[in-house]
Amino acid sequence: MIGMTSYDLQACAGIPAATKQLNDTTQIFVYTGTHAQPNYGGSTLIPVGDIVTTISQFGGGGGTTCTAVIRLDHDRVSDVHYTGDNDELVGTDGICSIITRGCARQPEGTMKRSAGGIFGPVSAFHPPITPNQSTSGTYSSQSGTVVLNPDAKSSDPAVIPRTQ
Repeated sequence: MIGMTSYDLQACAGIPAATKQLNDTTQIFVYTGTHAQPNYGGSTLIPVGDIVTTISQFGGGGGTTCTAVIRLDHDRVSDVHYTGDNDELVGTDGICSIITRGCARQPEGTMKRSAGGIFGPVSAFHPPITPNQSTSGTYSSQSGTVVLNPDAKSSDPAVIPRTQ
């Protein structure tokens, strides 16, 4: 999804649940998704539900919710982060596929192509390598004029103007 325009992102992932304009060139889109936990019914001769629940708890899976936080810099996707109890039994961030599945199934023309190897550089256990953020996407002109107050006993605010 890296490199995708906001129009293509909304076409394949839908309208975001929330947006935030960070500065003139950078905005955040937030998508949320939930996946129902499988229900195996009551007691049986072989307690399938109990076995699956135990494996999920010890294996790190069993997640049901995900929030995708997508940064757009100059109207292009530059970063994707996932939060929530989003792990599946195999791999991490698996529950988040419900958010990005539409973009993966039918790639948009503005997406950065993933290449390399039989399955590409993407794995269930690590994200693909992405370039560093641009300065305009990570820097706020306001943050350059203030610093953290180094004096813990000061009655001044925690953030104070930078002295020249």
